[in-house]
Amino acid sequence: MSSLPPEGAPFALGRPGGETVSTGSEFAAIRWRGKDVRVEYLRIAPERTDAPLLVFLHEGLGSIAMWKDFPQRLCDAGGFRGLVFSRPGYGRSTPRGPEETWDVDFMHRQAHEVLPAFFDAIGLQEKPWLFGHSDGASISLLYAARFPERVAGLVVLAPHIFVEDVTVANIEQARLAYLGTDLPKKLGRYHDDVDSAFWGWNRIWLHPPFRQWNIEAELDSIRCPVLAIQGIDDEYGTLAQIRGIAERVPGTALVELPDCGHSPHRDQPEKAIVATVSFINDDRRSP
Repeated sequence: MSSLPPEGAPFALGRPGGETVSTGSEFAAIRWRGKDVRVEYLRIAPERTDAPLLVFLHEGLGSIAMWKDFPQRLCDAGGFRGLVFSRPGYGRSTPRGPEETWDVDFMHRQAHEVLPAFFDAIGLQEKPWLFGHSDGASISLLYAARFPERVAGLVVLAPHIFVEDVTVANIEQARLAYLGTDLPKKLGRYHDDVDSAFWGWNRIWLHPPFRQWNIEAELDSIRCPVLAIQGIDDEYGTLAQIRGIAERVPGTALVELPDCGHSPHRDQPEKAIVATVSFINDDRRSP
């Protein structure tokens, strides 16, 4: 999903002029969907060699730049290492081609194909924690379900495990905003090809067959610790999303935040940081 702000609120801070905001990025080369693709990524505190590694998976319109300084703040608070990346089609990664469309299984393909290829390309051997937001949270769940032996744990913010009416309604509002406001200019600060990012996401979520998308049964295969965080005022989903995870994955810890919308890391960053650091450290101390 997209963390679109309320009407009249600043969308996000970026550099003047609308250029992509991202510094210190590296690029990995992978082969995907029959073509060579570059994946933008950023390492945080790699010198903390003995610390847990958190991999950040962004929302449906996100990128490295869209996270702003949250990954750095979280890693500093917990003494963690971080790995932030932009999925193909987003940020400074290879854009989606004009002839390409995302399919109903696009999140499965990100979890089962792109993420393993990216990890292989950068030589990642250890088991990371996956920290995902919205679509990135769903991709994290799918990766952990398919590759349970490769994940240390999950922190998922505002995940989607099935499609709700409120989700589709607000994505339609996002489409209207993109066509009728300066939203393209605002989003253009975070993507080399803003149309690639927006329409790939928007069209598949509004595609009628996507209403049947559901990953609940796949959650049964998750074996790692899971922390699920959601705002009570989430405009893109109800609390049935994270409660549904708890029903399928024993031991899931739930945090339901008041005065918080679809982006807990933006609306309640300190609470999201405290919950995450506490959860990961408790897991490290457990036998």
